[in-house]
Amino acid sequence: MTQACHSIIIVGWDLHSGMRLIRNDGHSDYPETLGKFLDFLARKKKGLKIYLLCWDFAMIYALEREFFPRYKLKWRTHENIHFCLDGEHPVGASQHQKVVVIDDALAFSGGFDLSKWRWDTSSHKLEDKRRVDPAGKNYPPFHDIQMMVDAEAAAALGEMVRNRWQRACGETLPGKDTQDSSTPWPDSISPDFTDISVAISRTLPQHKDHEAVREVEQLYLDSIIAAKELIYCENQYLSSYRIGEAIGNSLEKKTGPEIVMVLPYKTGGWLEQHTMDVLRGRIMVKLRQADRHNRLSIYYPQLSVNPEVHLMVHAKVMIIDDRFVRVGSSNLSNRSLGLDSECDLAVSAAGEQDSAAIASFRNRLLAEHLGRSKEEVENALHDQKGFIEAIESLRRESGDRTLMPLDCSIDKELDQLVPESRLLDPEKPIEPEEFFDYLVKPEHQRPAYRHSIKIIAMILTILLFAALWRWTPLNNYLTIASVIEFAGKLKANPFSPVLVPLVYVALGILSFPVTLIIMATIVVYGPLWGGGYALAGTVMSAATLFFIGRFLGKNIVRKLSGSLINSINQYLSQAGLTAVIVFRIIPIAPFSLINLIAGISAIRLRDFLLGTLIGILPGIIAIALVADRLSQSLRQPDIMNFSILTAVIVSLGIGLFGLRKWIKRRHTKTQQQHG
Repeated sequence: MTQACHSIIIVGWDLHSGMRLIRNDGHSDYPETLGKFLDFLARKKKGLKIYLLCWDFAMIYALEREFFPRYKLKWRTHENIHFCLDGEHPVGASQHQKVVVIDDALAFSGGFDLSKWRWDTSSHKLEDKRRVDPAGKNYPPFHDIQMMVDAEAAAALGEMVRNRWQRACGETLPGKDTQDSSTPWPDSISPDFTDISVAISRTLPQHKDHEAVREVEQLYLDSIIAAKELIYCENQYLSSYRIGEAIGNSLEKKTGPEIVMVLPYKTGGWLEQHTMDVLRGRIMVKLRQADRHNRLSIYYPQLSVNPEVHLMVHAKVMIIDDRFVRVGSSNLSNRSLGLDSECDLAVSAAGEQDSAAIASFRNRLLAEHLGRSKEEVENALHDQKGFIEAIESLRRESGDRTLMPLDCSIDKELDQLVPESRLLDPEKPIEPEEFFDYLVKPEHQRPAYRHSIKIIAMILTILLFAALWRWTPLNNYLTIASVIEFAGKLKANPFSPVLVPLVYVALGILSFPVTLIIMATIVVYGPLWGGGYALAGTVMSAATLFFIGRFLGKNIVRKLSGSLINSINQYLSQAGLTAVIVFRIIPIAPFSLINLIAGISAIRLRDFLLGTLIGILPGIIAIALVADRLSQSLRQPDIMNFSILTAVIVSLGIGLFGLRKWIKRRHTKTQQQHG
């Protein structure tokens, strides 16, 4: 970037202004962090334009990302630095390309973001004082790969990122300066290939007027089919069922390539470990079953045993037969093949010299993971019959730093909790109708709407009585003071934490509407304590009825509940935790009835209680808003409180009206399709 004359374009999944680019102890003439470094370049070089395009990220990544990046990378920098957040993608998708283009003459593409947890060296020292985030906190060792290209390949990437900028920001960037033919290739880097063609493969989802592009997927499938001797792969994920099928088909053949995959021990944080790791395990089980001829080995890099440290593999690399190599941003996941935007670069060997360069690159990666020299890897490959045998021979003689076989087993309980991959790792945008049909079966949608109407009717009835009491002679018999006095006595009762949940249990057995109980609790105890009591009482009531249902058995509960039991029972038994959460959020049947049916289903008590806790919480929060506004309106009947209360009720009504129209339209469409 210090050699740039006209333009620097950076496109990333994440950009962090505090990312330290320079981490050596020696003195540097340049600022160390990304934001200040770019600002320095823009001020030093008058004609240099810098464009930064970053994914307009989902809130789930908020703790990993920089707050207010627009402020730090645009408003606090030189006017020649232009920053834009890329939100031009379907719901649930991301801008996942990681590309840097300098003067349209040099470009980088691969797995690296200029983010806070990316920097490391290939030695991956357990304690490296330089491996710290912008806040000065250490993070674990990290492995990633980027490809650097120049000439026409760089110009093509420049055109690609300009098109992306146009789509995301609505602005047309100036093109390449055709008068300047110089290239800023760094003197410190020796190229692995010269005078060779570079392929660019992309994933772009269908969005608005833009058609889908699935070049990444096609190149993966074509490469796996074409492999004859070896497939070497490094990737963060393994959750694409299409990739899994292609590898499985290759393994089932009597003769075919050896397949070596290097994956992380765990994919990331708690959420990914309990979702993406499960999807990975399901595919690995199928691959093990298909590996009848023992041609598959899946490893993770281990750096130390005591303390236990594993290398985070973020690289996206595939090497085929020493004749083909690709480096990019795409994971072996469904979303990388069809939902996110991706960019991979690939090179196909034109001769023996190119093949030797690909083999050298692969051997250097193996040496890094095994803690050996590249020469030791080459000697083992020469002495052993196969690629996997060579790795195993080196593993037997390695120390703590080595490649370890990755266990593909999945905890059965966790496997039952995690839904199918099309929801966690979709390959295309999920339409709202499809998602709703998955959560609530079409035959349950109308009962869900009707039950929601009953809940709203109960709330409106309470409001009606409240209005009559406030503005009619009824208020002579019951005063605000007496209500407050009664509520105060309940609050002051030292046995409230025990009595309130017991009331929930008793009224639940009598099938009293749980919505009314929650409203009463919150009115008396307030939103905070009332919400806590309501949550505890609801879970206790649900557990009690669960055990009652289990004690009574299917025959008795079936007589009490009618034909609805069969479909609900089946869904609870199959979907488990997911079904309970859905039934709590979208009430297709009375609360007590769901609890009884759960008791006779195959769902475990732990899943039932956890699903109840998660699913009932949004409803309690919503009821708290209504109840709190109602209470405030009665205590202070001014225009502000009644306006807020009215707005809440109207919003609920509009939502239900929209739900009714949508379900009716869906029902009509389904009837027409089956008619």
